[in-house]
Amino acid sequence: MKRFALALAATLVAGTAVAASPEDMVKSNGCLACHAVDHKVVGPAYKDVAKKYAGEKDAEAKLVAKVKAGGAGNWGQIPMPPQGHIKEADIKAMVHYVLSLK
Repeated sequence: MKRFALALAATLVAGTAVAASPEDMVKSNGCLACHAVDHKVVGPAYKDVAKKYAGEKDAEAKLVAKVKAGGAGNWGQIPMPPQGHIKEADIKAMVHYVLSLK
């Protein structure tokens, strides 16, 4: 906690905003309630998503749209609720992170 406070104070003094990492965005937006990096929870493991979409040129755009709109059927019948309240730039960063996993 002390390290965080010091980093935040240094950032505020410098006059710059603290940018959240994609990993932090995944945590703070509740994604880990249904997903994990390396195993299925309710939804698929992020590594399985990366593997399924590897090599698809439009994978990132396709998954950004899916996250925003929600859906079901690709990984079973349990639906993923729409996440349209999350900024598109943040969704893109999180999807890019997921697709980068090996």
